[in-house]
Amino acid sequence: MKKMFLLLTIFFTFLGILAGCGTEKSSGGDDVSKKVVIGYFPNINHVPAMVAKDKGFYEKELGDGTKVEYKTFPDGSSFMTALKTGDIDAGLVGPGPAMNNYMTGADVKIIGGGSTGGTVVLASKESGVKSVEDFAGKSFITPAVGCTHDVQVETFLGEHGIESQRIGGTMKHVTGNPAQYANMLKSGKVDIAVAPEPWAAVIQQETGANIIIDHDEISFGETLPASVLVASGKSVKENPDTIQKIVDAHKEATSFIEENPEEAKEITIKDVKEVTGQELSKEVVDQAWERIGFTYKVDSDAVQAFADSSYELKFLKEKPEFTDLIDKQFID
Repeated sequence: MKKMFLLLTIFFTFLGILAGCGTEKSSGGDDVSKKVVIGYFPNINHVPAMVAKDKGFYEKELGDGTKVEYKTFPDGSSFMTALKTGDIDAGLVGPGPAMNNYMTGADVKIIGGGSTGGTVVLASKESGVKSVEDFAGKSFITPAVGCTHDVQVETFLGEHGIESQRIGGTMKHVTGNPAQYANMLKSGKVDIAVAPEPWAAVIQQETGANIIIDHDEISFGETLPASVLVASGKSVKENPDTIQKIVDAHKEATSFIEENPEEAKEITIKDVKEVTGQELSKEVVDQAWERIGFTYKVDSDAVQAFADSSYELKFLKEKPEFTDLIDKQFID
C-alpha cells in the first residue's frame, strides 16, 4: 500500500512539472506561451513606444499567446546592457549607444527609425553664457558619455574650435538623468544642459534658461534619427516573424501619432508621470512637440555620417562601417 502511494505521488508530481514547463501563467490565469519585453526612455523621442503601449498595438500584432512587458531606462548604456543580456527583446534607443555597442561587438540591429530632432542646448542665466563663444571653461551635461546628444553637441562645438576635457579641451563634461537637469542648472552644478525633449521645454519653463543651440542648429539635428528601433541580431535571424510584428506595431503607433497628435500628447503626459513622477504641462509638451518629428524610416547616410563623427571625437576606437548594423527588411 505504501509502495502504491509513493508511486502515485511521484506520478502526479511529474504531471505537475510537465504542466509548468513551456508556459507562463498570466494574471488572469490563462497560459501564456511567450513573453516579449519592450524597452524605451521617458522622453518625447520615444513617444511611439508610449503610444503602442497605451493602445495595445504590440499585444494586437503579437497575438493572444504573447505577454508584452515594458521597461524604461534613463540612458542608452543601461538599455544596451539589457538588450545584450536578453532582459529586453526590442525597443527604442538613441543611435549613439546602438552604434557604440555594435562597434564593440554587441549583437544589435537597427530595424527601424523612431524620431528625429529634439536635442536642444540651454545655458542657465547665472552661467553668463550667451553664445557658443562663451562655452570655453564651462561645464555641460548629457545623459551619458558618447550618447547621441553628446556626439551631436561635441560635433557642433568642434566646428567652432571648442573641445571637452576628454579630448584635451577646457569644457567639463558630466552626465545625469535629463529629468534632473532643471534642478542642476538652478543649483549651479552645471552651466549648460544638452537636453532631449521634453526636458528642454521643462528647463525653459522652470528656469528661464536661454537656448544657445536650437534643435535645427545642432549637428545632425534634422537628419539623424533621434531614436531608433533595435533588436538583437539573434532575434532577427531566429524569430523574424516576431520582429516583423514588433515593427508593424511600431509603424501603427507612428501613424497614430501623425493622425492623432493631441491624444498622443495626452498619452505622453500620462506615461512620463507614471515613469518619472513628474507631470508635464500641456504647454511644455506643445513646445517640445514642435521640435520633434516621428518616423519609422532610417536615413542610413545620416547614421554613417554621425558614426564618422563619433570616431573623430574618439568615442569609437575603429573607423565605423555600418552595412550590417541597419536592417531595413522589416520597414520596406
